[in-house]
Amino acid sequence: METWQKNQLREMQFINSGRALFNKISAWSAELGFEFCSFAIRTPIPISNPTGVAITNYPDALQHAYQNANYVGIDPMVHHALSAVTMQTWTDDRFSRVPEVWHEARTAGLNFGVSQPTRGTHGLIGLLSLSRHDPAISEAELEDKKHKLLWLANAAHQGLSPYLVPDFISVVEAKLTERELSVLRWTAEGKTSAEIADIIKIKERTVNFHINNAVAKLGTTNRTAATVQAAMLGLLE
Repeated sequence: METWQKNQLREMQFINSGRALFNKISAWSAELGFEFCSFAIRTPIPISNPTGVAITNYPDALQHAYQNANYVGIDPMVHHALSAVTMQTWTDDRFSRVPEVWHEARTAGLNFGVSQPTRGTHGLIGLLSLSRHDPAISEAELEDKKHKLLWLANAAHQGLSPYLVPDFISVVEAKLTERELSVLRWTAEGKTSAEIADIIKIKERTVNFHINNAVAKLGTTNRTAATVQAAMLGLLE
């Protein structure tokens, strides 16, 4: 396992595009016995309509069906990823409520699969899904490969995030100062500018100055939105 990881890391150092990295991850997936590979990532913002992006080598027909019917909204593997990080194999039971999704996948040759959710910094949620036509995935095979699958999922998350959601990353990297974070933390506690000024011993107009800077850096329209977004990004911890 350790040698396997070192080899993958060595190869990743020379990759400079998202497509090239995904192709490499797909090749490593094939070495593990899976012909189809997909990685999707979801940002926590905007809150009303979080951004989701995927890169995949699924057959075109399945990609079109998935997009046109908005299967991402009902896919049980996606729903699981939003609340848990445990690995899930694809079974009839797990797709029982959405037979149309299962039918499209199997029609495209994705008869047996496994999905591994991931979590990254700033609220990013990832999902690596590997699948194949046959054979079925046995418990013994899953036990033997689970550590490599988990490592591959996290490598995909860390490596592909900057390519798939660059705008989100740029927002996060527009770092807030410690003073800006401080006033947002107090805002999250329900304090007014006057109260925050009294607490941290600065003028009220200075508090508003820091809040306005935070609003601009985060690309929001007001202090409430900035505070919520900063919390969702994990900046107020």
